[in-house]
Amino acid sequence: MKIEIDTVKGFQDFLPPESLKRAEVKRIIEKWFKLYGFMPIETPFIEFDELIRGDSIQEDEAVSDRFKLKDRAGRNLGLRYEFTFQLARILRQNPNLKMPFKRYQIGEVFRDEPTGAGRFRQFTQCDVDIIGENSIDADAECLSVVSEILKELKINCEIRINNRRLLSSIIDSVQITGRLDVMRELDKLDKIGEDIVKLNLKKYADANQVVTLFKLMAKPLEFFIENAFDGAKELNELMLRCAKYGIRTKFDVFMIRGLGYYTGNVFEVSVQGSKSSIAGGGRFDKSVGKFLNREIPAVGISFGLERVTELANVKVNSIPKVIIISLEQDREAIKLSKLLRKEDISCMVMSGKVGKALEYANSLNIEYVIFLGKDEIEKKKFKLKNMLSGDERLLGEKVLIRELK
Repeated sequence: MKIEIDTVKGFQDFLPPESLKRAEVKRIIEKWFKLYGFMPIETPFIEFDELIRGDSIQEDEAVSDRFKLKDRAGRNLGLRYEFTFQLARILRQNPNLKMPFKRYQIGEVFRDEPTGAGRFRQFTQCDVDIIGENSIDADAECLSVVSEILKELKINCEIRINNRRLLSSIIDSVQITGRLDVMRELDKLDKIGEDIVKLNLKKYADANQVVTLFKLMAKPLEFFIENAFDGAKELNELMLRCAKYGIRTKFDVFMIRGLGYYTGNVFEVSVQGSKSSIAGGGRFDKSVGKFLNREIPAVGISFGLERVTELANVKVNSIPKVIIISLEQDREAIKLSKLLRKEDISCMVMSGKVGKALEYANSLNIEYVIFLGKDEIEKKKFKLKNMLSGDERLLGEKVLIRELK
C-alpha cells in the first residue's frame, strides 16, 4: 500500500524558528492572563455531539463545521470547535465553583471547514472568561488584558464595540420583523457592500423602513442614550470604564458577532486601519447556566495564537542560548552545563571538531559559544564568544553566568 507522506490538508507543523516565536508569544499571553487573576483550566478535545450541537434548531457556521466522530460503542462524538460551550457542562458538573470564576485556556480547536490563506482546520485558541459577574468592570477587564498583550507584542490595534440589545432596539424601533434575519444581512456589509445589503433587506422590510434604519444607524451613541434605547447606557458605561484603563474604544453599530449567542456588549479587536480581526468577544449571559436552568452572567474574549504570532514583533531567544565546545575536556564541560542549567541558562555540549560546532551554532542563530580546553581549565576561566559580534572574552564563573543571564 502506498503511503502519502504529507500533512493532512488544513493542518500544519511548526518548526524552529517559527515554533520558538509561537512559544514566546504564548508565554507573554499566559503571563498577562495570570497577572489579571485568570486561572488555567484544561478540557477534553472530544465531547458528546449532542452537547456540541446544543439545543438550537439552526446551527451557526462554527457548529456546523465541527468534526463528527463515533466511538466503538457507536456514540456520536465530536472534536471541540471552541472552548466556551464546554463551560455549560463544567458548571453543571461543578455547581459549587466559587464565583466570579475567572478562567483562561490556551489549546487546540478543530473545524472541518474549507481551507485557504490563513484558514486551517486545527488552530490554537486563547480564551479568557469571567463567569458569575454582571458588572461592566468584567467586560472592560477582558478588553484590558487583550490590550496589554497586544501592546507588549507591538501590535497596533483598534477596539470596536457594540451592544446586542441596542441593535435589537434600533431594528424594533423601525418596526421591522425578523430581527435575526435583519442582523444576518447587516453582518454582510463589509463583504458585499451597502447597496446589496439594502436590496437584501427588502425581503423583510419596505424601502422606507430600510432607509430609516440606515439613517438611524448613522446616529452617534449619544443619540441612543438621550432617547433611552435599550443597551445604549450599558455600552456607554463600558466606554467610560475602558477609558479608566487607558483604552480607546470606537462605537460601531454595524458590528454584529455570534447571532444566537451574545446578549449584551460585544467587542472586536482589529488591526489598526483595517477590519482585519485579531480578537472578539462579548456578553453571553444565557449560555453557561442552561444545564442548571438559571441565567449566569458571563463575558469573555478569544483570539487565535496563529494570527497573533504572525503579527507579533518579539525578540525570540535561541534554544539553546549557548553551546559549550569541549576541547577534550568532556568531564568539565558536563560539569559547566549542569551549573548553567541550574541558573536557568539553556545550553548543550558538543565535542569534536570546532568548525562543525561553530557552523551548527550559526545555522540556528545561537548567540554564544564557550570554548573549554586545557588552558581554560588551568586558568579557571571560560572563553565566551559572541557569535553575532565575534567578540571573545575570558571570564570567571560568576561573570560568565551574569553575562549569559
